[in-house]
Amino acid sequence: MVNFTELGIKPEFIKALDELNIKIPTEIQEKTIPFLLAENADFIGQAQTGTGKTAAYGLPLLQKINTKNKKIQALILAPTRELGIQIKNQLFKFTKYSDKIFVEAVYGGAPIEKQIVALKRETHIIVATPGRLIDLLNKNVLDLKNVNTIILDEADEMLSMGFKNDINTILDFTTGQRVTWLFSATMPNDIKLLIKNYLAEDSKYVKIDKDFVINKNIEHQYLICHEDEKFHVLYSFLGSQGKNRGVVFCKTKNAAKQLEIQLTTQKIKAVAIHGDLLQKERDKVMRAFKNESIQFLIATDIAARGMDFKGISFVVHYQLPENLDYFTHRSGRTARAGQKGISLIFIQREELNQIKYYESNLKIKITKLRY
Repeated sequence: MVNFTELGIKPEFIKALDELNIKIPTEIQEKTIPFLLAENADFIGQAQTGTGKTAAYGLPLLQKINTKNKKIQALILAPTRELGIQIKNQLFKFTKYSDKIFVEAVYGGAPIEKQIVALKRETHIIVATPGRLIDLLNKNVLDLKNVNTIILDEADEMLSMGFKNDINTILDFTTGQRVTWLFSATMPNDIKLLIKNYLAEDSKYVKIDKDFVINKNIEHQYLICHEDEKFHVLYSFLGSQGKNRGVVFCKTKNAAKQLEIQLTTQKIKAVAIHGDLLQKERDKVMRAFKNESIQFLIATDIAARGMDFKGISFVVHYQLPENLDYFTHRSGRTARAGQKGISLIFIQREELNQIKYYESNLKIKITKLRY
């Protein structure tokens, strides 16, 4: 079993990893880090959320930063504000014992003027959502001439959210001596076209099979209940959880809002996070959940991108997700850092084929529960 030293990570970063209890590289880290450290070349990594992609590209990127050069040297694009903030925070933790590396996150929903002021300080790495980066470029407040690495994190998600033109504009704007590292859970045609247009034909390609994605510490369960019974079943389930904390996933913003009202009416401490919230409102909800003043979080799939909290005992799929990747992402919010957790699916009888689909494609066993 390899360790981070054998992969080429420097002692000052390994010291920070040890404090974070990150000791054994994941498969994507093991297959990615040596290449990114040794080569100045384009790279494609296909792996699901929760497989350790941030460290897989973040550690090599940090080691390549020239701290004597005060210019922006790297750009990381992410689909959501939450994921962008998470990436920034993770990189900050990695650099606790290294030379100072300055990272700024810029994203929509927050005052652009404050971000412009922040970017006037020394900045080595920018983490950005595509739309906000375009806004900053249009204002001519960014100097990206020294950028030598661009990372597209969750590229398929960015395209599905409508950022295709923005990404093309950014990649066109930064053509030159840069390399591109692309990470995506899936490879739809739009991603393949982006790779064809902007990455080298001989780009290194690493794929992590789904067999390795699902956390073995997650116990998968399902309940069959009619639509008009779902809320009462959920209410009963949450009431049985004692002090356990969890996330309830809905498919739409309206469903999340409605469920928040229903649970609050029944004196259940639950708050919804969804795309209609302002950034300051989203931040407030996430802080409240993190400091445990909220026991249950209601979330849509997009809003939950970048969510990484310790101590989540369970997730509930109150409504089935759009696709397999969302199911994997949802389930991965529990059983973090070696803990155990439950992924519970609420399903109607006519949807039972989805259980077999998840079991077959993810190589998992989902146990039927009764209520």
